[in-house]
Amino acid sequence: MRRTVLTASISLAVSGLLITGAGSPATAAGTARPHPPRADKSQAVQDARDSIAAHPKAVRASSDDTFKSASVLVDKDGTRHVHMTREYRGLPVLGGDVIVHSAPSGAFRESTLTLKDSLSLSVTPKVGAARAEALAQRKFQGKRSGTTSKLVVDALSGTPRLAWQVTVDGMAPDQSPSHFNVLVDALTGQVGQTWNAFHTVDGTGHGYQVGDVPLTTTAISGGYQLKDPTRGNGETRDAQNLTATNDSPPAGWGKAFTDTDNVWGNGTLTDRATVAADAHFGIQATWDYYKNVHGRSGIKNDGVGARSFVHYGNNYANAGWDDTSFSMIYGDGAPGDKPFTELDVAGHEMSHGVTSATAGLNYFGDAGGLNEATSDIFGTLVEFNANSPADAPDYLIGEKISSTPLRYMDDPKKDGVSQSCWTTGTKNLDPHYSSGVGNHFFYLLAVGSGSSQWGNSPTCDGGTVTGIGNAAAGKIWYRALTTYMTSGTTYPEARTASIKAAIDLYGASSSQCAAVEKAWNGVAVVPTSTTCGGGTTPPTGSNLLSNPGFESGAVSWTASSGVITNDTGAAPHSGSYYAWLDGYGSAHTDTLSQSVTIPATAAAPKLSFFLAIDTKESGTTAYDTLKAQVVSGTSTTTLATYSNATPGGYAQRTLDLSAFKGKTVTIKFTGTEDSSLATGFLIDDTAVTTG
Repeated sequence: MRRTVLTASISLAVSGLLITGAGSPATAAGTARPHPPRADKSQAVQDARDSIAAHPKAVRASSDDTFKSASVLVDKDGTRHVHMTREYRGLPVLGGDVIVHSAPSGAFRESTLTLKDSLSLSVTPKVGAARAEALAQRKFQGKRSGTTSKLVVDALSGTPRLAWQVTVDGMAPDQSPSHFNVLVDALTGQVGQTWNAFHTVDGTGHGYQVGDVPLTTTAISGGYQLKDPTRGNGETRDAQNLTATNDSPPAGWGKAFTDTDNVWGNGTLTDRATVAADAHFGIQATWDYYKNVHGRSGIKNDGVGARSFVHYGNNYANAGWDDTSFSMIYGDGAPGDKPFTELDVAGHEMSHGVTSATAGLNYFGDAGGLNEATSDIFGTLVEFNANSPADAPDYLIGEKISSTPLRYMDDPKKDGVSQSCWTTGTKNLDPHYSSGVGNHFFYLLAVGSGSSQWGNSPTCDGGTVTGIGNAAAGKIWYRALTTYMTSGTTYPEARTASIKAAIDLYGASSSQCAAVEKAWNGVAVVPTSTTCGGGTTPPTGSNLLSNPGFESGAVSWTASSGVITNDTGAAPHSGSYYAWLDGYGSAHTDTLSQSVTIPATAAAPKLSFFLAIDTKESGTTAYDTLKAQVVSGTSTTTLATYSNATPGGYAQRTLDLSAFKGKTVTIKFTGTEDSSLATGFLIDDTAVTTG
């Protein structure tokens, strides 16, 4: 019988009313209640709106506020995270965005936001748009092509105020496209925060080649075009040493790269397609990293590929991402230098697009540093994921562009301008320099402190940090960015976001979460009220269990039929396989066991595992149970019993095995289900350690 405890669906309409907290509708005796499905995005948005209406104080909402969904993330267990933008009396609120977190049932859990109080201010300007635009234009250096303005509420800089957000489009002195934003106080005319929505990487240009790499192209009449149909039609084009007249290269701008033999470039700069091969590989490598590691389909997660324009401008010594046109540009560099087509540059710049499509981090203050650090982090991870022999992965940024790296992640202050340790003044730095704090944090989290093959990383608090590796560190940062960061997130708030992400992914008592805290301490970012806690110290030592995450199927385990599975009806904690006990809605018993020898010398042996419980039962009566047991000879000891009375997503459980030192025992899980209403017990990532 196919189990559908996590996938069955139901739709209930009761006189058009949604009643929360009213309990479950009655069912006929013996009739199984359909289990709620994993929420789709529209339902998640509706639940978020209901939560805002029911808990306005939690999001600092007033009757003058309206909210629009910007992005939606639904976890495997059904937990929802809806990022909402805010309007106050019809005006966008900069820094007013909020993430509403809801339980799988749709019930409100918490919110993430930077707004401190509900808004109350006049929306009638005393300074006109024309005056604001004139003031903003004075701040712009370069050739202007157009100026626009809109009234907003600026909640980013202390007390919220009415402001004009003026955007001056044009070309910067270095030929970069520019979308220069200026906030002008709509009551006093005071010019405030400025930022450029076009992001570049610093450098003077001594680019490199990616070597011999495979490229995916499109067949056309008479040959091939440098367009990748497997990655959202991401395309590389020749800018022909021109700059876009409207400051943002539109689709079709420049010249398509075509070829008759599907061989691109010759490894030297005598062939214009050589750097096109570099850029096209950068598109592929960045797409593959986000897709294969994070399940993200393209920069906006909409399956659409980006465009790259090489040979941009005349001796243009830079590279950049333009979110408006959804494209990368690469200059050829100063005379005698090489183009800006380094792999981590491509990953860095396109990751600006990911940030824009998710947290929307501002490009000033702490958020600006986090924005740049995020691009450095993911640019580095793209480089490691590609593992190109022509560019050995490292934690240096743009090391092949100039004689020295643009930035050092192990100790950012080595470049002479970046910060390695956070202070209250970090927010006042250029984002390329305030990014050092985030870069240093990530290095400590992934690699650890002290000397290694990658560098020598000190800590600001004198402590020691043991790295957890790129895979876990990258997953934590990605979840923090996409699930808990908002446009105005500060470094302390990023600490909170990453701790929450680590708890979600690995558990509150996990070594990964503890490492996050230590890494933030290592860059002097002050603790917040959010800490790992929530459990005992995680077990240490090597894992004595074989095939602990079930990724080899039933190897080394003895289990009831169908227990060890990769069934998509539920989800693993990690990997593809997991153990699914019960969940049939009928009288049933499942078992899962493995024999293990616990050394007599074990200091503090422990059994740990991640457990999720999903049930159709209600109330506090334990109808369906899972027992964690140890069988020693003819004796069976139950270490813990879990039941339908405490449902929830994956959480790590740790149990003491000290009584079994020096014995060969069987670790056993027994799931018992009664004759009605299904409960599924999901187990993954098991461990027996010596302590």
